[in-house]
Amino acid sequence: MKRIYVNEKWCLGCHLCEYYCAFANSGESDMAVALRDVKINPRIRIEERNGVSFAVGCRHCEEPLCVKSCITGALSIHDGVIQVDQDKCVGCYTCIMACPYGAVMPSDDGSVIQKCELCLNNSTGSPACVKGCPNQAIVFEER
Repeated sequence: MKRIYVNEKWCLGCHLCEYYCAFANSGESDMAVALRDVKINPRIRIEERNGVSFAVGCRHCEEPLCVKSCITGALSIHDGVIQVDQDKCVGCYTCIMACPYGAVMPSDDGSVIQKCELCLNNSTGSPACVKGCPNQAIVFEER
């Protein structure tokens, strides 16, 4: 299965992947309209430690602790992609505590949690963070 991988050597720490992610999940067709005067809440985040920048996002684990911990079945695996059923989520945040990578996070758009779903629910065709990375530090490939 294809997954998102990050090459830390190439990451500039520009945060463009975060903006492209927020835009792809906004439901808008114009990035300026979607993100103007909005504090973005992307499903991928850039962390910076000791001069190294790297992206943190869902790794779509083969045996995901977030799915195992979900008390309502709101998280499930479909073709290797961990997806969220917002209608089932009750906001217990057990999945947030169970994820060892910090990839599941609270949402501020009215739904309860959010995480990367590889842009399967939007019209981009492939992950927007990959398309928006100016240095190709983020790739979507099978390894």
